[in-house]
Amino acid sequence: MSTLSKAARSDTRQWPLLLLDILAVLTMALAMWAGLIYAGDAINLAGEEQVAQRIFYFHIGSNIAALLGFLGSVVGSAGYLLTRRLVWDSWAAASVEIGTIFGFFVLLSGSIWAKPAWNTYWTWDPRLTTAAITVLIYIAYMLFRNGFESRATRALFSSIYALFAFLSVPLTFYSARLFRSIHPVIVAGSNQESQGDFALGATMGQALTISTVGFAVLFLALLFHRVRQLSLEAQIEQLQMERDE
Repeated sequence: MSTLSKAARSDTRQWPLLLLDILAVLTMALAMWAGLIYAGDAINLAGEEQVAQRIFYFHIGSNIAALLGFLGSVVGSAGYLLTRRLVWDSWAAASVEIGTIFGFFVLLSGSIWAKPAWNTYWTWDPRLTTAAITVLIYIAYMLFRNGFESRATRALFSSIYALFAFLSVPLTFYSARLFRSIHPVIVAGSNQESQGDFALGATMGQALTISTVGFAVLFLALLFHRVRQLSLEAQIEQLQMERDE
């Protein structure tokens, strides 16, 4: 009876996650429609650049999701250092993993856009270079975690690492403003022009908003799934330790 009750409670707790999954699928489908069909063309681009411009919505959406992941690692790491509760470390680790995946997609989508815009997939521009370094820093975080067998030790040093790693994120954001960069700066209020800049029309702004929301919801869905998986892995590890004792 007790086992059945636990199973029933577990199924009940999965309903919010299932609803979040459905919402993620719907919002991402809407984001693809908005970016590929609904959004108007950029008035100052033509040919291949005009087609490649549509990856902009997914590039920015991935940027937002990666930022949420790296911010989540800061919150989780700070939470662990303040409370020493391992659940915070799980949130930090999951945030880094999901954020790094989206960070990699930022680099990939940017390279696809760069080919028709700059006639090359990659250039050592300050924005591209700092973005690549940021992704590598967080990949190193995941490798660093594997070097500790003790969960407490792993959580402690990983939390400290994550707090310092986040310093690379604002550097990446401001790199196109601090250094000479050909990367477009598409933010209201910027007085800097770069090769490949294009103005946002009404439908483009709406599509960007939809894409941003869609990627944020997708990030949350993946994050909750990963945290749940890490929680189950921790339970299995604990049971194995108790068995060995």
